[in-house]
Amino acid sequence: MHRTHWTSDDGMTTAEYAIGTVAAAALAAILYTVVTGDSIVSGLTSLIQRALTVAF
Repeated sequence: MHRTHWTSDDGMTTAEYAIGTVAAAALAAILYTVVTGDSIVSGLTSLIQRALTVAF
């Protein structure tokens, strides 16, 4: 008797997209937290002020 074993990966692409989306959202949240921190904001503000006051 010949038995056929079916393996289906239909849901794998959806699961991979879901994991990728969650990972991207987590990374975006971490980057947002870092960039909006006080030290980064003050550093960027200082950099922009120096760039605008440089004599050409």
